[in-house]
Amino acid sequence: MSANKKKIRREMTLNGVKVWITADTEQEYADKLLQLAGAGQPTGTKHRFRDYAENWFEVFSRPNVAKVTELTYRRQLERHIYPILGNRTLEEIVPADIQRIFNSMPNDTRQQTKNKVKIVLSQVFKMALDDGIITRNPLESPSLKIKGTASEATKPYTVEQMRYLAAHLSEVKRPADRAWLAISISLPLRPEEVLGLRWGDFDAEKCIVNIRSTVTHPTRNEPEFKPYTKTAASVRSLIFPREILSYLPEPGQPEEFVIGGPKPVSYTQLRGIRKRVNLDTRFGETITPRRFRTTVATDISAATHDLKLVQQMLGHATPQMTLRYYDKGRSGAIDASKAIEKCYGINGS
Repeated sequence: MSANKKKIRREMTLNGVKVWITADTEQEYADKLLQLAGAGQPTGTKHRFRDYAENWFEVFSRPNVAKVTELTYRRQLERHIYPILGNRTLEEIVPADIQRIFNSMPNDTRQQTKNKVKIVLSQVFKMALDDGIITRNPLESPSLKIKGTASEATKPYTVEQMRYLAAHLSEVKRPADRAWLAISISLPLRPEEVLGLRWGDFDAEKCIVNIRSTVTHPTRNEPEFKPYTKTAASVRSLIFPREILSYLPEPGQPEEFVIGGPKPVSYTQLRGIRKRVNLDTRFGETITPRRFRTTVATDISAATHDLKLVQQMLGHATPQMTLRYYDKGRSGAIDASKAIEKCYGINGS
C-alpha cells in the first residue's frame, strides 16, 4: 500500500455495540463488516487480532492517553505486533507467536522498547479475557524469554564543565537562551519541565519555582503544552539560587512561558537554543538537555548525601527509583540551592 494512502477506519454500531473497523480497501472493509454482522458466517466466528486491537486502540486507548503515548502505542502495533499477529485470530494465538514478535526484533533492541510492546499486548489480551474471547493470556506463559539490552546510563557532565557554563552564562546573547541554560544547570528538571515553566510558576521574592506543567514534542515541531507533569510525584516546589533571577528576561504575563514567551518552544527552536548556547559559551561538547538533570542531581547527592532531598528534587515517586542512579543519604530539606551555588560557582551579574 502506498505510504500516502490512508487506511479506512470507521466506527459502527453492531447489535448495540460500537466497534471500529479498519481496512486497506473498501472491499476489505465490506468483508469485515459482513463478518462482524454474521452474514454467511457460522456461529463462533473467530476474531482477527488486528481488528480487535484496533478496536481497543480507538475506544480505550487513544481517547484516554497523552499524544506521545498514543503515538508510542501505534508505533509498537505497526512495527512489531501486526507483522506477526495481525492476520491471526485471538483464539489461535499461542505463546510461541508472542515469542516470535520479540525474536524478530534486532539483537540490540533496548529492554525499554520490548517493555512497550509488552504493555500494548497486555492491554489487548486483558480486554480479550474480559470479553470472554480467550481463556488464557499467552503473554503470561513462563516459557517466554523477553530480554533486551540495557539502556545506557545518562553520563553526567563533569563539575568543571558545569562550572565553565556557569562562569560563561553572561556571554549567552539571547535572553531566552540565557534563561534556559541558567535554569537547566541550577535545578534537576526534565527538559520538558524547563520548557513548561511559566512566569506564574515563579515566586521571585521567596526564590521558589512550582513545577506543575510541561511542554512536549510528540510530533517534533508541534509543541504540546500540558498543565500537568509526568507523574503526580513530579508536581513539586523547589528553591532556586537567587542569582538565577539576574539571568532571566523581563517577566511576562503569568501564563506566558519563561522560555518562548506567548507560545511554547518547538523542537527546532530548542535545537537552535542549544546550538547558540554552545557557540556563545564556546563549550567544547554537545549540549544535551537530559544530561543537565542527571548532572545536577548527581552533584546535589554528592554535596548533601541526602537521598530524600534528591528524590524530592527529581520528582521521583519512591527513593528506590532514585537509588538506581544516586547515592543514599540522610533525610533533609528541599532547599538545595546552596549546594548548586557551591558546586558551580553561580554568581549574579
